[in-house]
Amino acid sequence: MIITLLLIGTCFYMLVEKWSLIDALYFCVVTMATVGYGDFSSQTSLGKLFTIFYILISIGTFVALGTQLADLLIQRRKRKIHTKEKL
Repeated sequence: MIITLLLIGTCFYMLVEKWSLIDALYFCVVTMATVGYGDFSSQTSLGKLFTIFYILISIGTFVALGTQLADLLIQRRKRKIHTKEKL
């Protein structure tokens, strides 16, 4: 899902805002990660509307990915501790 959002956002900003591949991808990652440096911003009305929805969808997806990764690490740690206790 993250990769799909990055591809959609990158293509959109390249086409509508006329940004380079690197600039569009950079903006998508910075937006998705809620960093928001402010060095890029949408200049068109369509770009601004898309960005509103992109933020709402991508931040939730990014947080869900982080939660899943944290849960995976916790479960792995629990299994490791549980295995040591059996020995």
